Amino acid sequence: MMRNKIIGIILLLVVSVSVSAQKAERDYIRKGNRTYKDSTYVNAEVNYRKAIDVNPKSTIAMYNLGNTLMLQNKLQEAMEQYVAATKMEKDKSKLAQIYHNMGGIFHSGKHYAKAVAAYKASLRNNPKDDETRYNLALAQKMLKEQEQNQQNQDQQQQPSQPQDNKMSKENAEQLLKSVMQDEKDVQDKVKKQQVIQGGRLEKDW
Repeated sequence: MMRNKIIGIILLLVVSVSVSAQKAERDYIRKGNRTYKDSTYVNAEVNYRKAIDVNPKSTIAMYNLGNTLMLQNKLQEAMEQYVAATKMEKDKSKLAQIYHNMGGIFHSGKHYAKAVAAYKASLRNNPKDDETRYNLALAQKMLKEQEQNQQNQDQQQQPSQPQDNKMSKENAEQLLKSVMQDEKDVQDKVKKQQVIQGGRLEKDW
């Protein structure tokens, strides 16, 4: 009987700790949301981080922290929070929002291929999001332009090589003319020698 009471007390303690942790997490998120709306992003960041300390699996706190960091232009840190949230979040509408924001960061950094992939992941989770669809189309357009610019740059760098070949070809022609002239001189010499030696073709030993 006593043993059952002890187990019961332990269970109550575990439940009460869990409930108080959830309450603390919710409180920090609420505080974070209030300061976020007031545009005091540093305070919002502090509160969201506290919520994550209480519950390291709080995807809401991660997502909100990511948004706060993004508005402070801490893009790398924001991306880390979003990536961590995608690994744990199961809700499709929330996943869509996370990937949408990841796409925005990639887009702003001109990483258009990654932006396209993130927007596509967002649409897989929420196919009805017109804003994401628009952003995807824009990122695809920018990616195409980026690839064309890269091709143009590559082509501009290549003409210098044929010029080098042309120069070497001219050099080769000059060299050939020079050799032919030398050969002509040699033949003329040989002919003169032939005349001197009475037309006999003899090698000098």
